[in-house]
Amino acid sequence: MFKVVELLKATDGRLINKGAADKVDSISIDSRTVKENHAFVAIKGNNFDGHDFVGEAIKNGASCVILQLDYDNLSAKGKIKEWSRCFNNVTFIGVEDTIKALGSIACFHRMRFRIPVIAVTGSNGKTTTKDMAAWILSAKFNVLKTDGTRNNYIGVALSTLNIRNSHTAAVLELGTNHAGEISYLCSICRPTIGLITNIGPSHLEYLRDLKGVFREKYSLIENLDAPYIAVLNADDKALRIEALKKGNSKVFVLTFGLKQKADFRAEPTKIINGKLIFSSNKHKFSIRTIGRHNVYNALAAVSIARILGMEYEDIITRASSFIFPQGRLNVVNSDCATVIDDTYNSNPSSLNQALNALADFKTKGRRIVVMGDMLELGDGQEGFHKRAGKDAAGVCDVLVTVGKLSRLAAKTAEACGFDTKNIFSCESSSQAKVILENEISPKKEDVVLLKGSRRMKMEEILNKKV
Repeated sequence: MFKVVELLKATDGRLINKGAADKVDSISIDSRTVKENHAFVAIKGNNFDGHDFVGEAIKNGASCVILQLDYDNLSAKGKIKEWSRCFNNVTFIGVEDTIKALGSIACFHRMRFRIPVIAVTGSNGKTTTKDMAAWILSAKFNVLKTDGTRNNYIGVALSTLNIRNSHTAAVLELGTNHAGEISYLCSICRPTIGLITNIGPSHLEYLRDLKGVFREKYSLIENLDAPYIAVLNADDKALRIEALKKGNSKVFVLTFGLKQKADFRAEPTKIINGKLIFSSNKHKFSIRTIGRHNVYNALAAVSIARILGMEYEDIITRASSFIFPQGRLNVVNSDCATVIDDTYNSNPSSLNQALNALADFKTKGRRIVVMGDMLELGDGQEGFHKRAGKDAAGVCDVLVTVGKLSRLAAKTAEACGFDTKNIFSCESSSQAKVILENEISPKKEDVVLLKGSRRMKMEEILNKKV
């Protein structure tokens, strides 16, 4: 619940029209879900404009509307006057930027609660780590977590606004592809514990290089609230050396890893019957996944649970029942073949991890890789795809590439001596599906890995049996 004066203060807004209500029950950005006595924030995005739905929001019960004053529609000022005249009982607040206003309201709400807020970022594994940490913590805490991957300006704000008095902890995912975004997201959710999974070649189109990725991700640690706890991957060189070297003395750092000395270190891992088995600090864990790299995500989640006082026995029990998010190395047994669904997204690091999982997978049949383009890699995109072709050639028996960039992987695989009869290149996932069904015809004993960046829509291959 927010008083109108609180909304004005939080957003530094201007009161255009004073309606009948002195307070609102909730905040909404979707006119379809607005209910009686809600405040509707008219978000102007790339594909939609909330100002076009103000009338619908009011019809559905909005008692307050927050508008963008510099809204560049020529008739905007006229619309605002018309709305104020037609809906005199509705409060109208004008702000410079409605997206930032939403974040400011969320921050105002966040500061009402004295609970641990764990923020998770990194180049790979942040959604899985966020979900696993929230799942384990929920054995002892009432946990709010980011829904899916709503990790941008709007998503983090909406997640933060969902904190209630009943919650005793929050686990939020922070995403970025431009410099400065993580620090802004921190200003919304004010995290007390910051977890960085790793630093890798992702979003290089805007972050330029690994140093740029590190600076952006590490800004999470630089923007923590008390008690200033950082959880870092000790096996990641950038985090192990640079982060600790630059660490603020007020930040308490805990580490996890497999290779380097760490507070939470795993012994050599095994994959047995589709489960990841490892030990850490003399305790044995069993996780339902075929990806060895997920030991890092598990260790990170265990670290958070231990920081918040959970006992190992409870952590082990909870971790063993965790179900990994869709599209992240999920094994799907179809009538025709076994499919490893890793279609959520792709970058050089996560593709390498998926190929390792495929190499580990025991089968008497063929290993088939269907690889889509990896996007937002900047000037190095061609080199990354060539390397991917070389890596795939060392693992699979059949290679299908989807997209112009991945065609470079196919050519590299051919140059490495891969049989050209087992290389197929196409432009879309729908074409790849046809190739799989009509030319490759996977058998029951075959294993098919599906992997590609989000915009390549690799998950559509699963719409029909492969």
